[in-house]
Amino acid sequence: MAQNASMSLLQRFALPEWRAVEKEWHAGHLTARAAMQQQVSLMRMSADALEQFVDQVPIEPGFVDFVQSVAKQGWALCVVSDGLDVVIQRVLQRHGLAHLPVFANQLHRLSDGCYQLNFPHGSSTCRSGSGTCKCAVAARQQGSSAVRPILIGDGCSDYCLAHEVYEVWAKDHLLSYCQEKGLPHWTLSSFAAADARVQDPQWLQRAWPVNRF
Repeated sequence: MAQNASMSLLQRFALPEWRAVEKEWHAGHLTARAAMQQQVSLMRMSADALEQFVDQVPIEPGFVDFVQSVAKQGWALCVVSDGLDVVIQRVLQRHGLAHLPVFANQLHRLSDGCYQLNFPHGSSTCRSGSGTCKCAVAARQQGSSAVRPILIGDGCSDYCLAHEVYEVWAKDHLLSYCQEKGLPHWTLSSFAAADARVQDPQWLQRAWPVNRF
């Protein structure tokens, strides 16, 4: 949801130079954090245009039911993303999920209609070079507790954390990475499948207690 929405925002509202920045990132000349910061500075849109755009962003099928099933188990669930906070929070609110903690990059509108990206959950030592350091967020959330964190992810910003958690549920880029590195994982085909998994007695017996980052 978040990364696709960020790309769509750039395609619709950013100056053409954003594509050159994207190429620099793919070439390895920029970190994801630096690339996003430059690209967001190229966006030009009103607050109303942003809201109208975000209101068209869909939520992944099955996610609402999955959240409800996790809550019934009494587990903590949070959204940790290298996307934009305003997009994630508004989509969650639209579906009655505003209570979920969100850790993401902060989109700030300047007085001249330009935008700035802030990184409240960043880390200078982030190995993935992301705006949101998922390893750091996961470590803070887990603290000294004995929970077994589960990562549900699909992108490059998940690679580092995939080595640290109890279990990885992966799709897209993260799935390919896990296969390449030989990391144990479960293939996430859909949130309907994830919903069924968290209600499966055999899996529950093996995985309890869990926490998801």
